[in-house]
Amino acid sequence: MRVLLTGGSGFIAAHCVDYLLQGNHSVVFTVRSHDKGKRILSNHPNVSQNKLSYVIVEDIAKEDAFEEAVKSDPPFEAVLHTASPFHFKATDPKKDLLDPATIGTTGILKAIKKNAPTVKHVAITSSFASIINPNGHPEVYNEGVWNPITMDESLNGDGSTAYRGSKKLAEVAAWDFVEKEKPNFTISTLCPPTVLGPVVHYLNDLASINTSNELVRDLIQGKMEKGLPPTRTIIWVDVRDLARAHVRAIERPEAAGKRFLITAGSYRNSEVADIIKKNFPDLKSKLPEKYEREPAEDPFKYDNSRSKEVLGIKYMDLEKSITDLVKSLQSVGA
Repeated sequence: MRVLLTGGSGFIAAHCVDYLLQGNHSVVFTVRSHDKGKRILSNHPNVSQNKLSYVIVEDIAKEDAFEEAVKSDPPFEAVLHTASPFHFKATDPKKDLLDPATIGTTGILKAIKKNAPTVKHVAITSSFASIINPNGHPEVYNEGVWNPITMDESLNGDGSTAYRGSKKLAEVAAWDFVEKEKPNFTISTLCPPTVLGPVVHYLNDLASINTSNELVRDLIQGKMEKGLPPTRTIIWVDVRDLARAHVRAIERPEAAGKRFLITAGSYRNSEVADIIKKNFPDLKSKLPEKYEREPAEDPFKYDNSRSKEVLGIKYMDLEKSITDLVKSLQSVGA
C-alpha cells in the first residue's frame, strides 16, 4: 500500500521506513527541510523514487500544515503519524508541547478527511505518558487506563508534566475526532514507554539524540562516573518492535479502533550499565565503578497481551537492545 509517514527524521520513524520498505509498501515521509529529506534518502540508495520520497511540512503546529502533504498520485491508503515533540525542556508548555502535539494530530486527521478519501487507516504514536498516573497507580496498566491529567495541570506543571499532558490530550483529541467526524478511516494508537535501541537516522551530532537514549549516550561518554540517576519510567520497548507495531497496525484490519500498550517489560538503569560493562569491556572505565541497584519489585503491573495477540509482537530482550544501541552510537562517534 502507499503510506504517508509523518516526522520522517525522528528516531521511531526511521525504523518505520525500514519495515514499510521490507513490507513492499511505497512511502512518502514528511520532514521540515530538504536537507533532512535528502539525508534519509541517502540511507536508502537502492530504493527508487516511486518507493521512497519526501514532502516538506515545516511546522506541524499550524492548522493547515498537512493540507498538501496528504495529497498524492497514486493516492495514499494509510498514514503513520509519528510527528510530535518529545523532550522535558519546554519553556512555554503551550507553544513547545501542547499545541504541536494536539494541533499536529487533529490537523492531519482533518487534512486526511478533506483531501485523502482513499486513506482507510491511520496509526498514531501516542505514549505510555497518556496512560500512566504518577499520583496513584491502578492495579494493572492496560489500554483501558488513562492519565487523569488536565489542561490546567499541563500548563502549570514542570516540563515532564507538560509532556505527559501533551500526549494524553493529543490522543484524546484523535479519538474524539473519529467519534464526532465519522471519517472514512479508522485509527489505532500506540502507547510506548521508554524507547531504547539503535539509532539509524542521520545524526547531526550526539547532542540531538532522542530523549530515551540519552542515558546510554551519557554513560558511554563517561558523564555518569558519580553514579546512575533513578530509572525514569521502569518499562521499556525496543524501537524496532515499536516500528513493527506501527506497520502492523495499518496492515492488520483487527487493529482498527484499538489502543495498544507497547512494552517489552520492566528494566532498571543498573541493568543497562551491567549490560554495557559485560559486552563492551573497553568502556568499563567510562562507567561508574559502583552504583545502587533499585528495587527489583515493580511499582506497578502492566498488561501487554493485546500487542502480542493483535499485532503479533514478540518482544526483544534488553541485552540485545542495549548492545545494538551502543554499537550504533559508536558508529556515529560516541
